[in-house]
Amino acid sequence: MLMRTDPFRELDRLTQQVLGTAARPAAMPMDAYRSGDTFVVELDLPGVDPESIDLDVERNVLTVRAERHPSADEDSEVLIAERPAGNFSRQLFLGETLDTERIDAAYEAGVLRLRIPVADQAKPRKITIGGGDARKQISS
Repeated sequence: MLMRTDPFRELDRLTQQVLGTAARPAAMPMDAYRSGDTFVVELDLPGVDPESIDLDVERNVLTVRAERHPSADEDSEVLIAERPAGNFSRQLFLGETLDTERIDAAYEAGVLRLRIPVADQAKPRKITIGGGDARKQISS
């Protein structure tokens, strides 16, 4: 199970609401949901070269890093620059019930989709009770 994400993101959001400051769009907005025995995480990374995306897992912490370069070259006069550029990272703290050895990642149309399966030992299973002539199955 996905446990939590960046706690400072919520603090930034609350500060912006209280102070009335204009909210800058998140560099790596994310959706996460469970679909059957898989957790799906989708991160918006438009304009990011797939070669610049780096994924690491260490002790159930998944780190996503990406880099977006400015589209204007050095000789251009920039009039408006609202799209963030530079290096971005996001950490996800994964629960013990997820199988971090079998994470699948795909990048299509500016969306990085991670599929994280539930570990086999965390899935419900049937246990057969022996004894006598009758055998019974119990779900655990």
